Amino acid sequence: MKVIRDEFILEGLDCPNCASKIERKVCNINGMKSANLNFVSKKLIIETDEGYDKSSIITEIKSIVKEIEPDVNIVSKSNIKIKGDSKNESDGRKLKLIQLIIGGILFSTAMILKFQYYIEFILYLISYIIVGGEVILKAFNNIKKGSIFDENFLMLIATLGAFSIKQYPEGVAVMLFYQVGEFFQDLAVDKSRRSISSLMDIRPDFANVKSGNEIMRISPDDVKIGDIIIVKPGEKIPLDGKIIEGKSMVDTSNLTGESVPRKVEVNDDVFGGFINKNGLLTIEVSKEFGESTISKILQLVENASSKKAPTENFITKFARYYTPVVVFAALAVVFLAPIFIKNITFSQSVYKALIFLVVSCPCALVISIPLSFFGGIGAASKNGILVKGGNYLEALNKVDTIVFDKTGTLTKGVFKVVDVSTVQGIKKEELIEYAAMAETYSNHPIAISIRKAYGKDIDESKIEDYEEISGLGISATVYGKNVLAGNTKLMDKEKIEYAHINYQGTIIHLSVDKKYAGYIIIDDEVKDDSKLAIKELKDIGVKKIVMLTGDNELASKKVAQELELDKVYFELLPHQKVEKLEALYDQKSRDGKLIFVGDGVNDAPVLARADIGIAMGGVGSDAAIEAADIVIMDDKTSKISAAMKIAKRTKNIVWQNIIFALGVKLCIMILGLIGFATMWEAVFGDVGVALIAVLNATRILYMKN
Repeated sequence: MKVIRDEFILEGLDCPNCASKIERKVCNINGMKSANLNFVSKKLIIETDEGYDKSSIITEIKSIVKEIEPDVNIVSKSNIKIKGDSKNESDGRKLKLIQLIIGGILFSTAMILKFQYYIEFILYLISYIIVGGEVILKAFNNIKKGSIFDENFLMLIATLGAFSIKQYPEGVAVMLFYQVGEFFQDLAVDKSRRSISSLMDIRPDFANVKSGNEIMRISPDDVKIGDIIIVKPGEKIPLDGKIIEGKSMVDTSNLTGESVPRKVEVNDDVFGGFINKNGLLTIEVSKEFGESTISKILQLVENASSKKAPTENFITKFARYYTPVVVFAALAVVFLAPIFIKNITFSQSVYKALIFLVVSCPCALVISIPLSFFGGIGAASKNGILVKGGNYLEALNKVDTIVFDKTGTLTKGVFKVVDVSTVQGIKKEELIEYAAMAETYSNHPIAISIRKAYGKDIDESKIEDYEEISGLGISATVYGKNVLAGNTKLMDKEKIEYAHINYQGTIIHLSVDKKYAGYIIIDDEVKDDSKLAIKELKDIGVKKIVMLTGDNELASKKVAQELELDKVYFELLPHQKVEKLEALYDQKSRDGKLIFVGDGVNDAPVLARADIGIAMGGVGSDAAIEAADIVIMDDKTSKISAAMKIAKRTKNIVWQNIIFALGVKLCIMILGLIGFATMWEAVFGDVGVALIAVLNATRILYMKN
C-alpha cells in the first residue's frame, strides 16, 4: 500500500516537553505509520497509509496540538514559507517582556521598600500573578486533562509551596527568574534556529524566464523543462540546466562547500544554488524545481531530523521518567528529612523539597541535544556534506573500518585511452570503432573515454542486441557482427583466447564474432587529495582501510600501494563486493561501524549493506543522493575525515551538555538537602543551565575545518 507523506509547521511551539508529548500522541493515531516532530525546526512530518481518511487524521492532529499547546497554530508546510519569527510570535514576545518588566518593578518595590505586611503581601501576589499567570493557567489546564509532571506543574507547586511557608520573595523570584530565563532561552533557541536555517538557505527566490523579447520574473516552482532563463551577475542560478549562451565564474559553495569559483561556458551543466559571479548566462532548464539537485538537497537536510540519533531517543525517554522520579523524591524529602536530619522543621523540609522541584525540569537536555545534532547536520551541509540523519552523524564516531570503491572514488574516474593493440590484421581505428559502438549505451567512465577516443558520431541504427553483462563487460551486434568488450573474465566465460598484458591500468579486451581482435589500455589517475585523505582517516583512528574493485590486479594494486591501503580485493563482480563486505563485518570490533564509499551509481547494494553508505560526487547525481546515507557533494575524498571531525565535535558538545546539566542539577539537589543551596540556585539550575546548554549547542555552527 502506498504511503502518503505530509509536513506541517507548528507556529509558536516553544516547549520541548510539549513537542515530545505531541509526537507520542500523534504516533498513536489510527492509520499513522510514523510521526516525527522536530522541536528545532517546528516541523511535524507524518506518514499515513493511502487508504485512511487524510482530513480526519489532520483534524485529530490539530485536536492533539490544541489540547497540549492551545496557543500553537498548525499550518501545512505547502502554505507557508518561514524565515525567522512570525508576526504573532514577535508580538507575543513583546507582551511577555512588558509583563516581566511590570512584574519585576512590583517585586523590586516590595523587596527594597518597607511596607506593612498586607501591603507587601499584595505587591508580591500581584507581581506573581502578572509574571506567572501564563504558567499557572497552563498548569491548571494540564491538571484538568490529567497531564502533570511538566515544567508548568513544577513551577506552580514550587512557588505555591514557597508562599505556603511565607517565603514570598523567593516564591515570586522563582517564577520571575524562571520566566526571564525562559524568555532568553526562547531568544537563544530562535537565534540558533535562524543560524542553522541560514546555513541551508540556498533556495532561489526567483527565475528570470525569457519569453520572446520579454523577461519575466517568476517563482522557480513555475518554470518548466525547456524554458530559457537569464541569470545576471550576482544572482543565484535557480534551476538545473545547460548553458546555451555566455560564460562566467560560478560560486558552488552553497552545494559543495568549495569556496574556489569554477569557470563555466556554453554546453556546461550548472545546478540550482550556484551563484553567478561575473558574466551574463542564458540557460536551458533541464529539470523542474521539485526534481532539481537543490530541491533534493533541501528536502534531505530538512528531513534529516526524522532519523534521530540514539542519544536523542535516550534523552527523550529519560525526560519522561526523570521528572516524576524527582517529584516523588521531593515528597520523600518532605517526610523523611525530619527523621534523618536533626533539628529540622516541617517548613524547612518543604523548602528543601521545593528546591528539588525547581531544579528538576529536563528542558536543558530536551532542547540542547536535538539542537546540537541539528547544528552538526547544518555545519556538515555548509561544508558540502549531506548527512541524512542524526543517527548517521552519531555513528561516524564509532567507525573502525572504511571500504572504498576505486573508480571515481579514490581515482578521478576520468579515463583516457593510452594504447590500442590489434590482431588478425584489424586496424586500430576499426577496433576503436567497434569498441565505441559496443559501449554506446553505457554511462561508465571507461565507456565514455572510449567514445571520446573514437571522436565521431555513432550510427545507433547499426547496433543491435545490446546487453550489459554485470561485472564483465558488454555484448552487442555491430554491423551484423557479435562484438564482446570487457575484462578477462568475459573472455574466459566465452572461451576466447586473449593476450595476457602486464600493465598497471585498465584493459578492455575485444572479440569480433568470437575471435580475439585486440585490446585497449585505459588509464586513470588517483585524486589529488586521496593520499592525504587516507592519512587523515588513519590519524583520527580508523583501524582498517580496504578497497574493493572490479578492476584488474595490476591496476588495483598500483592504486592500493600508492595510497598505502591495508587491503585490496580486485576483479570483483557486484555480488562479490557484497560478500567481501560481509566478511569485513565479521572482522570489525563489536561496537565498530563500517563505512562503504562509492560513486552511488553502481554500488547501491554495497552502500545499502554498510552501516554508513557514503556516495561521492553528489552534485547532479540523483543516484548518489538517493542511494547513500551521506553524500559528499564535491567529490573530495578528504571530506570524509571532515564529516568525522564534525561528528566528533557534535558528540563532545552533546556530552558536555548532558554532564553539565545533570551535574549542576545533582549538585544543587545535594546542596539544598544539606542546607547550602536556596531556591535562587535552583532557578539557575533550571533555566540558567538550559540557556548555557543552548548557547553551547550552537558552537558547532562556528567550527572551522
